[in-house]
Amino acid sequence: MNKALLVMAISASVSVSAQNASANVTDQDILNDQKITTQVVTNGMGLNGQRFSPLSNINKDNVKKLLPAWSFSFGGEKQRGQEAQPLIYDGVMYVTASYSRVFAVDVKTGEELWQYDARLPDGIMPCCDVINRGAAIYGDLIYFGTLDAQLVALDRKTGKVTWKKKIGDYKAGYSITAAPMIVEGKVITGVSGGEFGIIGKVEARDAKTGEVVWSRPTIEGHMGMLNGKESTMTGTKNATWPGDMWKYGGGATWLGGTYDEETRTIFYGTGNPAPWNSHLRPGDNLYSTSRIAINPDNGEIKWHYQTTPNDGWDYDGVNEVVSFNLDGKKLAATADRNGFFYVFNREEGKLVNATPFVNEITWAKGIDLKTGRPIYNEDNRPGNPTKSKDGKKGESVFAVPAFLGGKNWMPIAYSQQTELFYVPSNEWGMDIWNEPVNYKKGAAYLGAGFTIKPLYEDHIGSLKAIDPKTGKVAWEYKNNAPLWGGVMTTAGDLVFMGTPEGYFKAFNAKTGEELWKFQTGSGIVGTPVTWEQDGEQYVSIVSGWGGAVPLWGGEVAKRVKNLNQGGSIWTFKIPN
Repeated sequence: MNKALLVMAISASVSVSAQNASANVTDQDILNDQKITTQVVTNGMGLNGQRFSPLSNINKDNVKKLLPAWSFSFGGEKQRGQEAQPLIYDGVMYVTASYSRVFAVDVKTGEELWQYDARLPDGIMPCCDVINRGAAIYGDLIYFGTLDAQLVALDRKTGKVTWKKKIGDYKAGYSITAAPMIVEGKVITGVSGGEFGIIGKVEARDAKTGEVVWSRPTIEGHMGMLNGKESTMTGTKNATWPGDMWKYGGGATWLGGTYDEETRTIFYGTGNPAPWNSHLRPGDNLYSTSRIAINPDNGEIKWHYQTTPNDGWDYDGVNEVVSFNLDGKKLAATADRNGFFYVFNREEGKLVNATPFVNEITWAKGIDLKTGRPIYNEDNRPGNPTKSKDGKKGESVFAVPAFLGGKNWMPIAYSQQTELFYVPSNEWGMDIWNEPVNYKKGAAYLGAGFTIKPLYEDHIGSLKAIDPKTGKVAWEYKNNAPLWGGVMTTAGDLVFMGTPEGYFKAFNAKTGEELWKFQTGSGIVGTPVTWEQDGEQYVSIVSGWGGAVPLWGGEVAKRVKNLNQGGSIWTFKIPN
């Protein structure tokens, strides 16, 4: 070896050793997560939530050769729904599991490195199964939320607790199921619990200490906090809420957020107003069922867009906001539970387009693009129980989509190559009626009853490729059972998605043709990721049936009643 090559080799060796020695996740690592193919350090495979990878080693021509590299079981009796997206950094996979657990796994061998189990108290009140959707990494710490509403920071190398902070009172219905997000050295979190009349909020904490920097409630009338002091009120008290209803107004931020570096904006969706009985709370009920744009410095709301004012169907508005640039415009898109696909200008929230992405929507005729408001079918709103003969049950209506949504929690993906969005959706409706209800701490605060029903005999689930320019569906893949897991797309012209029947599948991103599938042994309700290790591309998915469908699914639950629970990670690659 000549002298120049020897110096280069030594320099490279020192550089790699130094990197492995420090191996701490930086702000730049997080901002560049979509571009750095050897890692996945954010929920969404990038803060913008596109879930697009530039990797193309695995592509539409060779994906049929994909085989398991290893599988890891979560073990024990704590199975139930596994909705997590794994993270990968420095040769280690970090994945959360049901009952607020975290595992660290060697990405080459599938060997467990450490495990953390939260000691959950009796009396936790998760709405929709004991799931956890993922973690965040920053510095030498990994962060995740628990079902008893605590944010935990663990040492990434050992799994030991560095700090733990209470986010809300679990006895009142607060919990955390979403993955935290790191923005400029702050841990950003939301809360679950809208069915119990909690107040939704978005909070930023110092990533090193866990101390609150700012807090922004999502229901008008509640005061925000900044650096330990009251800052500004959210909205104007009683502007869109009657009486004291705002005090228990819901608006849970239960799905987590995204971040747009170009405009320095945090995006969060807010859930249903409480209670479900909309006749008890006339008005728009801000800022429930909305997308809110937040200043990361102080928690102030920059703009908002409300998808379902005075929501009477539990359509929430919590679905993720995905930032993308198209034709020189800074845009954002979201697929709402109410069945409409929205495109905004993300700088000021101006609505660009709104189109239905599921069939037979009954609650609205469409969206007025000038006002941004739905054009309601008022006769499809569940009836007022006070106007019924017995005062106990309002008139029942059949509404589409069902309250579990045209799309629920399962993340969408956007391909920078095809310029299409890939949306896991469901075609179903519901009988829904209103009932009287009063708030009681820790009790369900619904004021409604419901039964979900499929619309078609041959399918409920539907993966749709949507053109954001027109809102038109480019292609559709139909699935017998409801789809409840997220999707990912890659520069290899692929879309990956799992099904409740247990299959992990790959589709042609341009045509929707199914190219590959593998049976994982349990229903998939998690979200796939891909990364590069030692020059090889890997793909991973968490398998484990559960979530809201078997708990709330009504007649739909019959189609999935024979599915087995489980808890495992499957990792795939194309063998050399």
